[in-house]
Amino acid sequence: MSARHNSSPLTHQVTLTVLTLAAFALAMVVGFGFYAAAQVDDTSLERQKIFIADGLKNQVAAVQREQESVTVWDDSVTNVKAGNEAWIEENLSVWFYTYYGHNRVYILDAADRPIHAMQEGKVVDPSAYDADKPEIFPTIEKLRGMLVQPPKLDATDQPAKMVAEDLVSLGGRPAILSVMPLVPSTDRLKQEPGSEYLHVSVEFINDAVIGKIAEKYLLDGAHLLPFSAPVGAAAVALLNSHGVILGYIGWNQERPGLTLVRKTAPALAIALLLAGGVLAFLLRRLRRASAALQTSQDEAQYLAFHDTLTGLPNRALFEDRLRRTLLFASQDGTRVALLYLDLDRFKHINDTLGHPAGDELVRQTAARLKHTIREVDTVARLGGDEFAIILLDVPDVGSAEDIAERLLLKLREPFRLIDDQVFVSASIGIALSSGSDTDADDLLRKSDIALYEAKKNGRGRYQVFAGDMDDLLLRKRKVEAELRKALDGDGGIKLAYQPVFAVDGRRILGAEALIRWGHEVHGALPAGQFIAIAEERGLIGELGKWALTEACRFAVTTELPWIAVNISPMQLRDAGFAAQVASVLSETGLDPARLQLETTESVLLEHNDTIASVIAALRQSGIRIVLDDFGTGYSSLSYLRRQSIDKLKIDRSFVRLLDEDKSAAAVVKALIELALALKVEVTAEGVETNEQKSLLVGMGCDQLQGYLLSPPLEPGQLLALPGVSSANQERSAARA
Repeated sequence: MSARHNSSPLTHQVTLTVLTLAAFALAMVVGFGFYAAAQVDDTSLERQKIFIADGLKNQVAAVQREQESVTVWDDSVTNVKAGNEAWIEENLSVWFYTYYGHNRVYILDAADRPIHAMQEGKVVDPSAYDADKPEIFPTIEKLRGMLVQPPKLDATDQPAKMVAEDLVSLGGRPAILSVMPLVPSTDRLKQEPGSEYLHVSVEFINDAVIGKIAEKYLLDGAHLLPFSAPVGAAAVALLNSHGVILGYIGWNQERPGLTLVRKTAPALAIALLLAGGVLAFLLRRLRRASAALQTSQDEAQYLAFHDTLTGLPNRALFEDRLRRTLLFASQDGTRVALLYLDLDRFKHINDTLGHPAGDELVRQTAARLKHTIREVDTVARLGGDEFAIILLDVPDVGSAEDIAERLLLKLREPFRLIDDQVFVSASIGIALSSGSDTDADDLLRKSDIALYEAKKNGRGRYQVFAGDMDDLLLRKRKVEAELRKALDGDGGIKLAYQPVFAVDGRRILGAEALIRWGHEVHGALPAGQFIAIAEERGLIGELGKWALTEACRFAVTTELPWIAVNISPMQLRDAGFAAQVASVLSETGLDPARLQLETTESVLLEHNDTIASVIAALRQSGIRIVLDDFGTGYSSLSYLRRQSIDKLKIDRSFVRLLDEDKSAAAVVKALIELALALKVEVTAEGVETNEQKSLLVGMGCDQLQGYLLSPPLEPGQLLALPGVSSANQERSAARA
């Protein structure tokens, strides 16, 4: 009893001490564990928020890419302005719902009036747009402001993509809003600035959209939280461009640290004497959690720098590698070649076989490119069907050409797409570094220019950049800028008029307006030169309208029976051209019967419905259509009948040889007889000798034009000719 009494306090003290030490050690371990877990959870939460924010940005970019696939397209501009509802529904509205999941699509005309509306896959009355307009219209105004500004160029000297986007709330539901103009994809179709129709696309940010983002980054329970709902730490606010909160994206926060603590808690509770082992176990599990987080970060970084379709480096990684490669090459004294490649028939594949086939073609192309080049070289996908290849240590241009030729041969082999065998070709632009001062952006620009030349010269080939290409591009841009200034009223552009005579050589039947540009530095520029630049740079519509207006304004002041104006084939491809001509006639007061429009026969061979409808509308209004330079192209009786031409003009190349070459005389006679058989007028241009005139009159030609009769004249000189006086002079003489 005494012994027990003596030992109890000591035992109690030892036990208390041991328990205190054990509790302290346990508290230290648990405290450190919870602290470490909290730090891991906080880091994980920040990464999750970044993933959600990046995923939302990628979703906005995806909406824009999907929208751009149809907004930069000649067919879109033509069919929308023509009011082709069936085509619009199939390609621009319902298709966006069924294929991409866009919830609402509105098509607005140039005055921002709705002409088509789709909601949840069903075409609705355009007035449905009115309910969404208050939220959408500020973004539309932003895009309109961008459209009236001079076009900005990106790093490749190409026009930057025109798009305005925002997050909006429609009916209390947050949504991605993207607005793009419908613009032509080729130079064959032109439209006046400010006349662009708009494509408005809306994708609601719902649980399905959020689920795709969450699935990509392995987040659990992601869903949309309304604006008024309480939010926890695992939430990201949806902000519009003005900083207004439209809602939140919430998810089940991944807590690797807390999960770890929960799993180790039982071991800590029953293993006080094994605290060291538990601590080691805890640290080991923490290392595993850190490794998992690192793996997740590595995956996110990979997605940021690689193309998801092909696995190739994307534009961001490509530009970084190109700059690094050029830096190392300048230090080593080696050269770098950059190949810019795109497929020649990619749009045709997409249009005929569908976008899945187009994606498969891109994947197979990427694989062929990767297996054709060396492992040390880099192939990247820049977007769409465009690829770039960086070749290291290239001794000369011949080596780059050899690789380009191998790539072209490899891509000419048939592709297997959805059980179809498809043949495509590619065009390649090649640019080589020139020394330590070579700039990555400049090298990319040069390869892009070379690619443009390869396509212009026939496609399915490669082209090496040459210095004169740059000079030519600069000259074209300079002429373009000066032409714009001249059209804005700085002077230099004017019209001359060459009379067309009856067979007696005295009576004037009409006159042809010829455009002239007396440049203050370069002198008189050939019309064919600056007209070609106007067509290439998108100025032909403005230049053609100016010439038409000036000619009609002059004709109204004279007693000329008619005035002839040359028009570009690109103007005839514009569905609104007939309305533009009608507007000019109304503005100037010229009778449509006194206007003749001259075009070349090549444009009539296109079997283009727009061209046919424009010509029909022009002729129905009383305007006469003249076929210029007849006989120099592929002359066909079928298209002459189909298009109902009013007059043929025999090219001067035939007339010049009339009195020298019997075969030329036979051709001219056949052309005149063809015109007579079709009951259309015929004019011979380029008449320079009396012998030519006599032969033409004898063959039955009823209209003559050329330097023998009169050169092109200034307006005042033309009015001074007998039989051509101003309308004001005629009226004054009549009153006298």
